[in-house]
Amino acid sequence: MTKNLLIIAHAPSKNTRMLAKAALLGASHPDIGEVNVMAMSPFDVRVEELEKADGVIIGTTENIGYMAGATKDMFDRCYNDWLDQKQGMPVAFYIRAGLDGTATKNALTAISNAQKWRMIAEPLILHGEWQDSYQEEVRDLAIGFAMGLEDGIF
Repeated sequence: MTKNLLIIAHAPSKNTRMLAKAALLGASHPDIGEVNVMAMSPFDVRVEELEKADGVIIGTTENIGYMAGATKDMFDRCYNDWLDQKQGMPVAFYIRAGLDGTATKNALTAISNAQKWRMIAEPLILHGEWQDSYQEEVRDLAIGFAMGLEDGIF
């Protein structure tokens, strides 16, 4: 049975666009056959997109020690409608953080817990100066997520 993986990525810069592309390429890896992947900006996400998803990867920046306003806007618009709709849904987060990412990680973890989503891994925090290896880390997260979704592990 084909699964649907939704990637929600806030990508306001060249580097964050490269991370979003890495997530999309990883989730669309040629060895993964039974997963439809859809990538969106948090500004474009509506309640219905999550309802169709079997899993979601959320990528955000850390702004002023918290998740990006775009990501928060998505939760502001959709949070209450999502409550109790996708309990147990697998979710993963990656955070591009100029600081340490702790507040963003804590906020996303709290939201995930309140939604009763199942985090498949600790949020991936990519902090400090840009490193090209960040793309590999995000790609690997997305590959593992999509493979686990396809194999029924998540």
